[in-house]
Amino acid sequence: MDSLTLQLQHYRQRSYQHIVQKMANLALDAFIVTELPIIRWLTGFSGSSARLLITREKVWLFTDFRYQEQVRHEVTLAETVIVAEGFIAELLSGNYPCGTTIALQAEHITWQEANRLRDKVFHAQQVMPIEGFFNEFRIIKQAVELDYMQRAAALSEAALEAVLPMISPNVTELDIAAELSYQQKKRGASGDSFSPIVASGARAAMPHATPTNAHFVQGELILLDFGCMYEGYASDQTRTVALGKPSKQASTIYNIVRKAQQLGLERAQCGMKARKLDEVVRRFITKHGYGEQFGHALGHGIGLEVHEEPRISSRSETILQEMMLFTIEPGIYLPNCCGVRIEDTVVMGTQGAMPLQQFSKELIVL
Repeated sequence: MDSLTLQLQHYRQRSYQHIVQKMANLALDAFIVTELPIIRWLTGFSGSSARLLITREKVWLFTDFRYQEQVRHEVTLAETVIVAEGFIAELLSGNYPCGTTIALQAEHITWQEANRLRDKVFHAQQVMPIEGFFNEFRIIKQAVELDYMQRAAALSEAALEAVLPMISPNVTELDIAAELSYQQKKRGASGDSFSPIVASGARAAMPHATPTNAHFVQGELILLDFGCMYEGYASDQTRTVALGKPSKQASTIYNIVRKAQQLGLERAQCGMKARKLDEVVRRFITKHGYGEQFGHALGHGIGLEVHEEPRISSRSETILQEMMLFTIEPGIYLPNCCGVRIEDTVVMGTQGAMPLQQFSKELIVL
């Protein structure tokens, strides 16, 4: 067993102890987890079908025959149960003492499953929907998690370096999106952390544009937003490049976004509210006349999911703390013209925000 795997196991055991303490404080006897990223965070299980039953004494992981061998290699914290007729049928037929107060993940369970659990399994007990129970444990990353995320970021940067020379009028957005995915996997990623965004020209004015068969055109900006998964942890970065010399307007907004992103990196400090960081960068872009063209939040947390807490937005009251990881990604989007976004994932340290990405943010002209 390598040292990183051992560190993760120790971290999961400590996390379970913290969860049990919080359950005790809230007078919860059991918690049913339906969110796969939480299940992976606590147990290491990476399959696509599972439920987790946490009590103050024990943890059970329920999955099906497809993962019978996989759980033997991945799961140590929980006792694994291979179910044949489904999770609810197993709870009804097995011996799983849950006490009198059972919590469900309010934001990650279907109405149908919640009703079936309440009516068929826990009809004599109190069933409580609870939202965001695990956020406080996941929002501060551990050194081993940071290590995996640094590796994921490095894979994505290597993929970008390999792909940029392929961009020409002879290829399409879909070609480059496919190449980004392939190059990340070729270097060791298990997959994309989200479907790559490759958008050129006026289509880059759509922040989450879906790649098309459109060919690249000389003089246009090209927005590339992509990331990968490594050992369950995500990377996320955006760079905007030009194919040939861009217009004066495109160059102008690129420089505004680049300076805004650098301002975000420089001003982020432990102890400040996330909304204050958003405000600093948004005010800078607004001062240059493009406030209405920056319509999304400044950033988002990242870890086992590409979007998680903390939210770096105008409404977020989260206090930035050491070992929080999140993105800083301002953008300007001009309809029928172009769009620019520059994004790094950063880790908060005592000296400020340190980007995981090192790829140049000067405008690259291909």
